[in-house]
Amino acid sequence: MTDIKGLDPSVPPSGDGCVECDAAGGWWFHLRRCAQCGHVGCCDSSPGQHATGHFRDSGHPLVQSFEPGEEWFWNFETNEMFEAGPELAAPVSHPAGQPAPGPEGRVPADWARTLRG
Repeated sequence: MTDIKGLDPSVPPSGDGCVECDAAGGWWFHLRRCAQCGHVGCCDSSPGQHATGHFRDSGHPLVQSFEPGEEWFWNFETNEMFEAGPELAAPVSHPAGQPAPGPEGRVPADWARTLRG
């Protein structure tokens, strides 16, 4: 464990997709992983905005992109982005073959029209 508030690099992600979207049969644009508890939620462009909802409910301030090839972190408390940070427990992204938006089979044909901005 590091001394950074909201960070526990030993905790694995909660799964390959947004916890709440999966439970409700929904879809997401991109995924974010809580750096404290591993909760995977959807980004603010997604219909559910579950990563931000997790921050509001839990107070866990840091998320990392859960997209392949992305390492940046976002701090909800300070509204700051960091290009990189400590490596979190594997896996560090959803599976490379999982599409974005995703998951396959649940994304509506008009998904781009429904993105939040």
